[in-house]
Amino acid sequence: MQRHLIMQLARLGDLIQTKRLVLSVAREAEVHVCLDHSLVPVARRVYPNAVLHPIHAHKKPGISAGEAAAANMPVFAELRAESFDRVYNLNYSGLSFALSTLFDPDSVRGYRQVAGQRLRDRWCDLAFRWAKERRAAMNLSDFWAHFSRDPVPAAEVNPQASPKGGGLGVVMAGRHARRSLPPNVLAPIAAALWSAGGRNPLTLLGAAAERPAARALRKDLPPAADAAVTDFTGKTNLDELMDVVAGLDGVLTPDTGVMHLAAHLGVPVTAFFLSSAWAFETGPVGEGHVVWQAVAECAPCLESEPCPWDIACLRPFASREFLRLAVTMRPERAVDGLAGLRTAFDELGSTYEPFAGEAPQSEDRRRLREFLAFHLGRRDAPGAGAAVLANRVYCERDWMTRPRRTAPRRRMLRYGDE
Repeated sequence: MQRHLIMQLARLGDLIQTKRLVLSVAREAEVHVCLDHSLVPVARRVYPNAVLHPIHAHKKPGISAGEAAAANMPVFAELRAESFDRVYNLNYSGLSFALSTLFDPDSVRGYRQVAGQRLRDRWCDLAFRWAKERRAAMNLSDFWAHFSRDPVPAAEVNPQASPKGGGLGVVMAGRHARRSLPPNVLAPIAAALWSAGGRNPLTLLGAAAERPAARALRKDLPPAADAAVTDFTGKTNLDELMDVVAGLDGVLTPDTGVMHLAAHLGVPVTAFFLSSAWAFETGPVGEGHVVWQAVAECAPCLESEPCPWDIACLRPFASREFLRLAVTMRPERAVDGLAGLRTAFDELGSTYEPFAGEAPQSEDRRRLREFLAFHLGRRDAPGAGAAVLANRVYCERDWMTRPRRTAPRRRMLRYGDE
């Protein structure tokens, strides 16, 4: 049996979003995963059949760069000795490029470094081109899944979401402050959903850094809701966090790793996406989730740059109209500046269909998805506007064709075709 290595050196959410690729590779090979050391407890449970190769990929308190490098050397030697038949390098980072030099360049998919030059496969090149227009993007889970020649259907990746009986979980914040709701905005939403859900337990989730936000949120909760709170901020390791999330009725969250963890566990997600978060790029995967997407003209943005509009995308979430809409889910109560999206699927992967308000550039996104599905051999026609999209997505070196074994007609040469 072949052995394939997946190099995923990013954070928790990215590790979970790699699931479709892992499941696809597992159909033809023994799966190995190279990941950050801190994520081993989650990876063991999400990918129980994978062989893990943990390294120190991120800065950690108390560990110097020299100590991390020394700890990594035995793992690097182990990886070099494995002689993998294929390596999927998913991260555009200096460490990932350096690690790719351990392997035969012809075996590496995604990103690789050859003779000091950083190279991208054709599929990655295409993604860099279409991603210039983020509003028409593909979900990251599906992008990585198509590093494989024959990915499993997106609908088979995560279970259908259903309440588990443990009440509502509230994730206090994500890694980027502008993607998160401040406690005074989050508290009324959490209280309204808690009340509508039967006034069951209310669980606060987050790292130790979110403890002050949790205290502030509790001050803004009605007394009855505050009495139902269990505050787990800063009190759970990853194993314990998975156990807590697995028993919830639902999770209210920004774009976070916990959101993807809940989707993996089949727990219904109610997510709010604002600032740089864009559901069509990093939304939850699976049936039964809801995303409230800010659709200001400037969204999605870069949270690393100052906002000249005083974070206008936050305002709809603070409105009474949104509270009513979040509870009733009635589309006639649409709120300006927001789109309510439900998770769905097409032949390419995960989609997010509006049920309240409108998502910007829906037609552009549909056309691009049709075109990419054709490019990947998943539909017989490229769809409307194919010539315009071809000029946008392809460049001269892509105009190469060869017969495909699976179809009599000729296709564009894919990133992984030899």
